[in-house]
Amino acid sequence: MSGKYVVMGGAVLAAALWLAQHTEPAPLPVAASPAAGAPFVRSMEGTRPDGNVRQDAAQQLVVDAELGYLFDYYLAGLGERGLDAIRAEIERELERRLAPPAAREAKILLGKYLAYKQALATLETTLKPGRDLLAGARARRDAMLKLRKDYFTEREITGLFAETDAYDADALARLETTLDKSVSAAQRQAKLAQLDAALSPDQRAQREAPVAIMKVENAVAQMREQGAGDNEVYRARSAAFTPEAAARLAELDRERAQWQSRIAAYLQQRRQLPPGDTVALQRLRDAGFTALEQKRLPAYE
Repeated sequence: MSGKYVVMGGAVLAAALWLAQHTEPAPLPVAASPAAGAPFVRSMEGTRPDGNVRQDAAQQLVVDAELGYLFDYYLAGLGERGLDAIRAEIERELERRLAPPAAREAKILLGKYLAYKQALATLETTLKPGRDLLAGARARRDAMLKLRKDYFTEREITGLFAETDAYDADALARLETTLDKSVSAAQRQAKLAQLDAALSPDQRAQREAPVAIMKVENAVAQMREQGAGDNEVYRARSAAFTPEAAARLAELDRERAQWQSRIAAYLQQRRQLPPGDTVALQRLRDAGFTALEQKRLPAYE
């Protein structure tokens, strides 16, 4: 599976896993291909659409997780663009990549996917957190699995969600082991080791990826403190990952630097506003940030 920044809706266990000190694996970054024209939304600048959507020899759609990655890539732009505009852009992307028969099938599946996502968001509001962390995680997983059957065929469910379901099953097993007070520390470690051994190579690589990235980025930070330039950092990252991943990380460095520069300029202008002038403050925010970006501003103010 190629690296993705947006993960499909199967990760309903995130809150529970965070509390249990288990984080969802993050694949290695992928390189961004030069885009033709402006990005769909500003936050997508320097990225390329996720999802290696495919068709078979008969020009029929291959239904797999890659479709969900493509859908979610564009859905991440909600807030910057409306749902109708996002759906239209996804459909154009499908037409660019697929033959007409496969594109038609993919568009139908997109409609199901959007309806499912909306229903899933509604479902989440009805699931109240309880004291039993494991029971709550299981309830969320079971409700999600039941909901899917209202929107997809078994073939579509398997194709779209098999990978994330495998992750969720592993995560639930780890959560149960972590919370089990009836076993000793040694027994707990042995059970976790058994779960590790049962992982597929792809799952194991995904679980280890965040640690690998963290180690390399810590080394990069030390290199920069010692005066290393962008070329040296690129070579170090290329040796640890791939040239494509190194290029993507370099792009993320530039994006972070640009963001920090925009924040610094915003804060300087904000200090010059009359105290309590909320209209002028909102005008300043609108001039420099999208609606989605403005949600991040309180962390800097």
